[in-house]
This record gives sequence, structure tokens and C-alpha cells, in this order.
Amino acid sequence: MSGGSLFDIVGPIMVGPSSSHTAGAVRLANLARLVADQPIVRVEFVLYNSFAQTYQGHGTDRGLIAGILGYGVNDERIRDAFALAETHGLNYQITPFQGANNYPPNTVVFQMTLADGQECRVVGHSTGGGKVHVSKINDHNISLRGEMPTLILFYKDQPGMIWKVTKALAHRNINIATLTCNRNQRGVDAFMIITLDSLAPPDAVAEIRQIADIYTVRCIDKLSA
Repeated sequence: MSGGSLFDIVGPIMVGPSSSHTAGAVRLANLARLVADQPIVRVEFVLYNSFAQTYQGHGTDRGLIAGILGYGVNDERIRDAFALAETHGLNYQITPFQGANNYPPNTVVFQMTLADGQECRVVGHSTGGGKVHVSKINDHNISLRGEMPTLILFYKDQPGMIWKVTKALAHRNINIATLTCNRNQRGVDAFMIITLDSLAPPDAVAEIRQIADIYTVRCIDKLSA
């Protein structure tokens, strides 16, 4: 066999050396960037377990920086991520965590400061072959894989909120694949994540943002292959 690599046959072409440590890091950072939904002025990448042990040799550090800047897994500029971070004015810190923890092997916590001054914390995991999983946004346990268009909502827990949101989607013939709700305390803050068969159009997102007591709406397209 000549003229190609294993990734050309079994999956997307990814800048190496590791699909879990490099491509997974890029995709995780892409997803964290989409969750932030606004410019990120500072980010600390806290690395756990195998990420913390091998992040330099496997290119995890470059992958995370490139992903936060918006570059994809097959972008050759990943190799120049440190210089690109300086060019874009990204303030970053990479912190390998050495203590005991309960996270899976390839885990990174993104501690992000956004352009409006808000803090956003995202916990993500690389699960192999470039696949990723976000398990937590701020204090909410979620499951976000970037494989389908997704709406993420933070709001005040109260009756009728699911109906108001889904009505805006139904009026535009947008089909819901899954819907999950979670709350920290009854009547206080709640969280909703909705995966869709197609990306919600801007007018639907705008209508949902106008619903009383919805604090934040994130409309996330699926990650590119």
C-alpha cells in the first residue's frame, strides 16, 4: 500500500501523533469553544491522568490550544499552536494534575474566562479515535458529544419551561432527538440539553432567548468529521 495513511482508510485524517491525545484534544477544545459561545480571553487547561503524563510528547498541549482557537483536527497549523496563541492574544496555562482523582484516563478541565467577564468551566474526556465527551458544564452534569446539533439552556426551574422551548422548535418543524433536564435545587437553577436532527435556525434561538427566566442559550452545531 502506498500514498496514504491508516486514517485515510478508517477515519478522518488527523494531525498526529495520537488520535486520543491530539485529535481528541482538538475536538474537546472545539466543543468547549462552542459551549463558551463568545471570545475566550483566558483559559487554563487542567490535565488529568494520561493527559497529564504525556501531554507534551503526544501533542495534547498543541491540540488543546489549536482547538480553542477554532482549528480542526486536520489543520496543519496545529503544529504552530503556541505561536498562533500569541498572535491571537490568547492567555493560556497548562496545568498537569498529579493527585488522585476519579476522572477517566484522558480528561481535561477547561477553566475559561469569557469576553464579558463570566467564568465557564467545562469537563471533557477523549474516548479514543478522535471521539469526545463533555460531562459537565459549570455545576451541571451533562452528556455532550458533539455528534448532533444541540441546544443548551440555563434557566430558572419552573413549570412549563419545557413546553415553551419545544413549542418554538415544533413551530419550525425541527425534530428533537433527545431532551434531558437537570436541576441543582427545586425552583432555582436548572439546565436543559436538547439534541436535534437539524440545527435550530437563528429566529428559533432568538425566540427561546426571549422566554422569561431563561438565562443562557447555546446553539451548538455538530463537530466536523
